Parts: sequence; structure tokens; C-alpha cells
Amino acid sequence: MGMNICVYCASSAQVDRVYFDATERLAKLFVAAGVSIVFGGGGIGLMGKLADTVLADGGHIKGIMPKFMNEVEWAHKQVADFEFTDTMHEREARFLADIDGLVTLPGGSGTLEELLEAITLKRLGQFTKPIIILNTNGFHDPLKQRLDRCITEKFTHEKDRQMWTFVDEPEAVLAGIQNADD
Repeated sequence: MGMNICVYCASSAQVDRVYFDATERLAKLFVAAGVSIVFGGGGIGLMGKLADTVLADGGHIKGIMPKFMNEVEWAHKQVADFEFTDTMHEREARFLADIDGLVTLPGGSGTLEELLEAITLKRLGQFTKPIIILNTNGFHDPLKQRLDRCITEKFTHEKDRQMWTFVDEPEAVLAGIQNADD
């Protein structure tokens, strides 16, 4: 398939097993499809599971992380392809460069901030690739409700609903990318 996909996800190792399982399934599907992955570079949580699975299955994964995070040893130790930035802002810009799509898994404030920035950039025409939100275990239901409310209350346009796609299972992610309205 030859695509480069950025994956936003949690660094917390305390989350429910269902999120780790979904991350592993997605990683295996990406490797089988020949997808190269860009991610935040972390060695624990869903980031760690993503990298561990991709590496174990012989796939390619690239970490992008600010230097200060590497200095406190947050970087995944087995990921060979790494880019270190000076700031978080540079990191986020690099996440969206040279990719064919963006997938957001469950995560905390960093994951949500990155996703909302990508949606904003897409709204402004600065990012044009598909945005897929993997709604494992209904995690992103409140976000979907919030985005819908932004539309229904006219804070954003109805057409903006086409900027993102929610899917419930990892197996629907690749089709979501391929079928997305850019």
C-alpha cells in the first residue's frame, strides 16, 4: 500500500486492556498493508504497544519527539527511526508533514490537543489528509457529541463534518482513510 500514516495515542500505561488490544490490532493491520507509521515516539502506554507490535511484525515506525522528552528517557528504545525537535510545536508540525492520513486513538490532553489542531488546520486548508478517529469502547463519543454541537449551534459549518471520520473498530481504519473526503 505504501502509505505513511500518523497515529496519535496515549502514553499512559494505566488504561484498560481493551485500548491496548485495539492498538495491537491496528498495528498488525497497518504492517500487513505495508503502511509506515509516524508516532510520538513514547515507549509506554498505547504508544509503546503500537511500536512494539509494528517492530515485532517487521513493519516500519518513526518516532518524533522533542529533545527534552528524550532527555527524560520517554523515547521507545527499539525504534531506530527517530526525529528530535526543539519544541512541541515543531513536533506537531512534523507529525502532519509527508503523511497520507491521520489516525487518533484514545488518549489524554496531548492526544486531544493534537487532533483538534489537525482539524483546525484542515478547516483552514493547511492540512488536507483524512482524519480518522478510532472510537474504541465509545471513548470518543463525547468528542463526537461536541463536534456535532459545534455544527448544530453554528460555531462551524455543516460541511466541516466531512473533515473527520469516526470508526469503531481498527479493521475499519484503512477503509476510512481510503474513502475519506479530503
